[in-house]
Amino acid sequence: MTGTNPRVAPDLVRRHAPKLADLTDDVLFADVWERPDLSPRDRSLITVAALVALGRDAQLTGHLRRALDNGLTTGELVEAITHLAFYAGWPAAMSATGALATVTKPTD
Repeated sequence: MTGTNPRVAPDLVRRHAPKLADLTDDVLFADVWERPDLSPRDRSLITVAALVALGRDAQLTGHLRRALDNGLTTGELVEAITHLAFYAGWPAAMSATGALATVTKPTD
């Protein structure tokens, strides 16, 4: 870790690509995610939508957790995923629903 920013990048990334880990911590999360013109909640919704649309399932689970921590509800995430089925494709939405199921309870 560089500076005083929190570590966000996974240890695997830090071990194999330390500069990528530093950029993740110091630029992406300590700078971009902290810019004032979008709330963390809005940034989470945008990020989840982009990851669903691009089929980036490996990153989706962590960002779904972050989205819940940033104030999105399970219902809102389900609605976003359902909406994205028509724009990003059914398989993308089905995969995203599976990822959401790993971080929430059906009654959330």
